[in-house]
Amino acid sequence: MGKPVLLSVDDDPGVSRAVARDLRRRYGEEFRVLRAASADEGLSALRELKLRGDPVAVLLADYRMPEMNGIEFLEQAMDLFPHARRALLTAYADTDAAIAAINVVDVDSYLLKPWDPPEEKLYPVVDAMIEAWRASADGGFEGVKLVGHRWSAPSFQARDFLARNAVPYRWYSVDEPEGQRILAAAGAGPDDVPVVVTSDAQVLRHPSEAELAAVAGLGVEPQADFYDLVVVGGGPAGLGAAVYGASEGLRTVLVERQATGGQAGQSSRIENYLGFPDGVSGGQLADRARRQAVRFGAELLLARDVVGLEEHGPKRVLHLDDGRRIGAHAVVLATGVSYRSLGVAGVDDLTGRGVFYGSAMTEAAECADRDVFIVGGANSAGQAAVFFSRYARSVCLLVRGASLEASMSSYLIEQVAGIPSISVRTCTTVAAAHGDGHLEAITVEDARSGERSTLPASHLFVFIGGAPRTAWLDGAVLRDERGFIPTGPALLRDGCRPPGWTLDRDPYFLEASLPGVFVAGDVRSESVKRVASAVGEGAMAVTLVHRYLESR
Repeated sequence: MGKPVLLSVDDDPGVSRAVARDLRRRYGEEFRVLRAASADEGLSALRELKLRGDPVAVLLADYRMPEMNGIEFLEQAMDLFPHARRALLTAYADTDAAIAAINVVDVDSYLLKPWDPPEEKLYPVVDAMIEAWRASADGGFEGVKLVGHRWSAPSFQARDFLARNAVPYRWYSVDEPEGQRILAAAGAGPDDVPVVVTSDAQVLRHPSEAELAAVAGLGVEPQADFYDLVVVGGGPAGLGAAVYGASEGLRTVLVERQATGGQAGQSSRIENYLGFPDGVSGGQLADRARRQAVRFGAELLLARDVVGLEEHGPKRVLHLDDGRRIGAHAVVLATGVSYRSLGVAGVDDLTGRGVFYGSAMTEAAECADRDVFIVGGANSAGQAAVFFSRYARSVCLLVRGASLEASMSSYLIEQVAGIPSISVRTCTTVAAAHGDGHLEAITVEDARSGERSTLPASHLFVFIGGAPRTAWLDGAVLRDERGFIPTGPALLRDGCRPPGWTLDRDPYFLEASLPGVFVAGDVRSESVKRVASAVGEGAMAVTLVHRYLESR
């Protein structure tokens, strides 16, 4: 964000230079003084400043200009910068028009030309306008501005992507005046949302996550064609592998299709992770791990999906979704799992419009004084219930099982029980979601009685099961019937090594059926679904990578 701007608009070059000279003499250290030779040029400058997020403090416009006079200019300028203070530059003959403008279009003052000496006739007026502007709290914003619709799934996805990747941004609704002003300055309309405006005034309409990542300064292109180690997935296991791989001298790149942290990164509070007696949010934990990996020299490649894996002799080659290929001596697969779809009527159409998978903490403020429903009975659902209880009027956990004890940690069960606004309905499933453009109600079914009831609802957060995203590995490594990847001893059947295994030794503990490919975290068959164990497996995988490289 640059200095606040003082803008003068006058079609007389001599007057224009004189105004700018006198303003710079008094205010040049604290303000940026700009001048325009016409109303159109002035409006173009203001649109650029709006897109860049630079504040405008004072507007001075000549009353008599061709095509658009000063009053008309100031009216249009108010649409872009309503807090900027405004004054007309006018000759003595136009004093009556200037006074009328003060009463009609909220002009603050007028300045008679010539204003010599400026210490008496210019600066006191500008000083008063600057003081009034400072009191109006028009601060500007340095960062990404995102304009969208409250119930637009693409708008939610853009917000969620930026938030989970720790990119500073400010959200503006198309229904708010400031959002409308930004759209106007960008030459966009409500049908173009989400619209993203970067700090250097780039405008993106309907951006993809890769485009968002690029303009936000996140890495989207690999810096090399070949690495010692490629880590696929940026959850706790992948971040653990990246930290240990890079810190131990391996040229390491981590490829993540969305945001580092994985499902754990969406947890509002993790209280049983070693070393954090007061708990830590998943986002904070992911951010620390991400910064730690980068400090050791790991490369992060975000908003890129891996769609294929091939064996080329000693090389392992990964295919990215943009057509690029990167090779490596070894690979760690840490792709985690995704929440399963509810798969009931109405849910798909309302996803991102009141139905959310994961905690979607960007929605917290919107849950104020509303009734929120959470589907699931494991720790992630319990953490979300505790988190949203700080905002919502009520939170109801819908649990398919007969109790929470089988799937939720006891400390979390005690927390849930101690919050009056949280209720738990066991043996309950969601049968349908209803709404016109956004979620308005859900139908739930009691598994014991078969009875159904429809409840008003604005937000439904889903935390059920975990489906591995491993279809892209078909034919490359063995997977079990659920899509998880068996490793090490689990690959041995009756003392026999897996089909296609070419080495004399047995697979290492975390090694998949393709030598040099290791698996860590939730995507591994029969893994322990805990953050600490995922981090440990990521570190262990790097140890086994070293052993693999030394034995070749």
